[in-house]
Amino acid sequence: MRRSNSGISPVVATVILVAIAIVIAIAVAFWASGLVGIFTRFEKLEITAAVYDGDDVELLVRNTGSSPATIDSVYVNGRPGATFQFITDGDELDVPANATACDTSTGLCDPGEYIVINIANVDGTNEWVSGVTYEVAVHTASGKLYPVAVLIP
Repeated sequence: MRRSNSGISPVVATVILVAIAIVIAIAVAFWASGLVGIFTRFEKLEITAAVYDGDDVELLVRNTGSSPATIDSVYVNGRPGATFQFITDGDELDVPANATACDTSTGLCDPGEYIVINIANVDGTNEWVSGVTYEVAVHTASGKLYPVAVLIP
């Protein structure tokens, strides 16, 4: 009986194995980079302006992070409970012309979006005291606090 010599050579087998290993390595690299992108997202709000317009304090807040942020409360001098509302433009604020506004009904800000917060009530009263510097902080649903100092003229 004679055996056939019709197999593949060791060189061709090695090339095929190396090619399969490279394809698997590329697939794993793409999968891992997708996981890294998911786990490295972060929330960051930046208060770009804080002004007193004669009655209320207005904050211009922009989400400069890579993850959405939901604003759930505003603190004045470390105390929660200040009366505030979300608006799309302020009396004294220069809102960027090409900026996209956050959802004013929920306070949800996607990355790159902005929102104006109008704060009317401080410490249970509607009066801001002239000459006093207030620490106003925006609180998010994830528990982060973003403070800014506002001097009432």
